[in-house]
Amino acid sequence: MTHEPMADFPKLYCPYIRQTFPVNKDRFREKGARFGLRAPEVYLAVDQVNPGYEWVFDDPDTFAVEKLNGSNVKIKTEKGRLTALQNRKNIIDPLQILHGKTFIIEGIFRSVGKGYIQENGEQAGELIGPKVNANPYKLDFHEWYPFDKAVKDLRYKSFHDHDRTFANWSAWFKDWLHSRYYAKKKPYGQSQTDSKDKVFAEGVVFYNLKRQNEGKTWRAKLRRDMFDWYYEGFDIQGYTPAGRTQSEDQEQFD
Repeated sequence: MTHEPMADFPKLYCPYIRQTFPVNKDRFREKGARFGLRAPEVYLAVDQVNPGYEWVFDDPDTFAVEKLNGSNVKIKTEKGRLTALQNRKNIIDPLQILHGKTFIIEGIFRSVGKGYIQENGEQAGELIGPKVNANPYKLDFHEWYPFDKAVKDLRYKSFHDHDRTFANWSAWFKDWLHSRYYAKKKPYGQSQTDSKDKVFAEGVVFYNLKRQNEGKTWRAKLRRDMFDWYYEGFDIQGYTPAGRTQSEDQEQFD
């Protein structure tokens, strides 16, 4: 199967300004790879609203959805047939069963059986499972989870009960942002709230469907690894929640 590449899923931005802070080089050499760091520095959110993303904080139509920790996969179907498949911009041939990424095909077909896939149209979603990002959801199989399903089923219902502040969200992400997907997949009869078996979500995606209908920016993302506490023991230099001043930023390049 060959086809012209579909449009890549649009990049989502943080609703806070992010700044780069150096970390201890010895600790970077010791643990940097484990935290996905490529250099002795971390790129953190600070308590300053990213211009154009005020709606995340003050619009009552904004809501938060779990951001699944997987790999972005987009599909196209026509009359129930899979006519296009790609991982970001990489076209995947589902008929290449000996040398291809068969775990992606496994995830797609498992989702067919669950009724996640439309008869016609393009859908984007997250592939999760044993061969993706260290399998944080402890799955024995691969699954493709469409974003439109996440919007309906993985919302954080208490989001509107709390003030939308940097301090509140930092505390929420650090101690309470548990994966709704993982809670829902527990065996029948096992409590989703009382069990100590919990998995932290990677982060959230903020949605505003009213803004989408108006043709405005309507999605943003915030991850746990955008907060300083995520890098415990790294000795982050110069970090404060308020961030650096412009003069301090200039000193970084002088």
